[in-house]
Amino acid sequence: MSAIPYTHDALVIGAGAAGLTAAGGCALFGLSVALIEQGAMGGECLNTGCVPSKALLAAAARAAERGMRLGIDLGEPNVDWAGVRAHVDGAIAAIEHHDSQERFEAMGVEIIRARASFLSRDTLRAGERTLRAPRIVIATGSRPAVPPIDGIESVPFLTNENLFQLDELPLRLAVIGAGAIGMEMAQAFRRLGSDVTVIAPARALERDDEEAAALVKASLESEEVRFITGEVKCISGSAGQLSLGSSNGEKIAASHVLVAAGRKANVGSLDLDKAGVKTGKDGIEVDSRRRTSNKRIYAIGDCRAGPRFTHVSGYEGSNVALEIALGLPARADFTALAHCTFTSPELAQVGLTEHEARERHGAKVRVVRQDFADNDRAVCEGRSEGFLKLVMKGGKVLGATAVGEHAGELLLPWSQVISGKASTFALGSAVVAYPMRSDISKEAAFTAWEPTVFGKWPRRLARLVARSRRIGR
Repeated sequence: MSAIPYTHDALVIGAGAAGLTAAGGCALFGLSVALIEQGAMGGECLNTGCVPSKALLAAAARAAERGMRLGIDLGEPNVDWAGVRAHVDGAIAAIEHHDSQERFEAMGVEIIRARASFLSRDTLRAGERTLRAPRIVIATGSRPAVPPIDGIESVPFLTNENLFQLDELPLRLAVIGAGAIGMEMAQAFRRLGSDVTVIAPARALERDDEEAAALVKASLESEEVRFITGEVKCISGSAGQLSLGSSNGEKIAASHVLVAAGRKANVGSLDLDKAGVKTGKDGIEVDSRRRTSNKRIYAIGDCRAGPRFTHVSGYEGSNVALEIALGLPARADFTALAHCTFTSPELAQVGLTEHEARERHGAKVRVVRQDFADNDRAVCEGRSEGFLKLVMKGGKVLGATAVGEHAGELLLPWSQVISGKASTFALGSAVVAYPMRSDISKEAAFTAWEPTVFGKWPRRLARLVARSRRIGR
């Protein structure tokens, strides 16, 4: 096939967080860019991920306020599932204009609602059109990974893609997987009134700080979420009457099953071989600039091997837009990568966990810890469980773990400290309004510097100053 002339300066496949940021950025620089999307604008995060899940968690938090608390009898909640669904749908509707076709067309992006596939190293088929550009961005996201469980294809099961369209509240929900999605949804549905069992082969939130993860799990257990350690080996039954068999011999009865066992790159229909783009088990292989094996093509967001978070997708989209528009190499730096699991208590992490730091640096690692039990605001609110932990090597902060109410809100200053844009000394000397939960960050930073500030030489200097004043008198 003879090459057609370039139709655009850049082509972007996928209108999730990564693709929208890349396409919008290129258009704002004045480039001719087409954004190709066969599904809903906004991708997984808006429609079936972050937005609906956090809206559901908010409703569930209201339902959790029951019984006698702080001297107030709140009674038992009356959960109206139709009303909860309306709240979730309303949140999506209120936010979707940010990702709308009209908004991006106003920026100058051409939106093509079709399936895309490669014809060659720089040419795409999008519906009935053939498009060619010197730079192409793949941002097709990911889909739920379904584990190889005997019988799963013959029974109805839920993933995040259909969970939020349920017509009724599950009576008994079995959750396969104890990562962030599994734990968040387990707590949400338990608080709304479902009996919930979580089945996972490893500890809950296994990639997070072990001590913090244990606190989150204990909180869910106190709310009567049941945990089973093992793999689901088989599943059978019909809608409303399902039976799961685990590797430890237990049988779990459920009305609904939620599969929350990870994600898989959504790249199967792109004909990547025609573009010379290599893939691995975790998705498209990329370098630090998010370039694929075909250096004209970038892969960003969940479709490539690497961390899968909405904020990472937006970050990579911005980097790629700058590189395409200005020709300036933009390498991804995840030294201060933050993430949060929005259970109650929240578990938030930026940089290295204590385990990761000790694997890399051994005995050189020291840990500074502050408990919310010593934070006056947390005590006044009756929400004093949890802690902030700094993982340090010498005076450098390698990571921070926070677990507690609204712990994710504490990550920003530590992202700045880890990336070198702020210092623990500056944070420790900040003046913070009283009483605030964020004061725990100041206290931790001060504790990190305390051995230096009140060390041998400052103490000697203080004695000299005091002696000179007595003599001078």
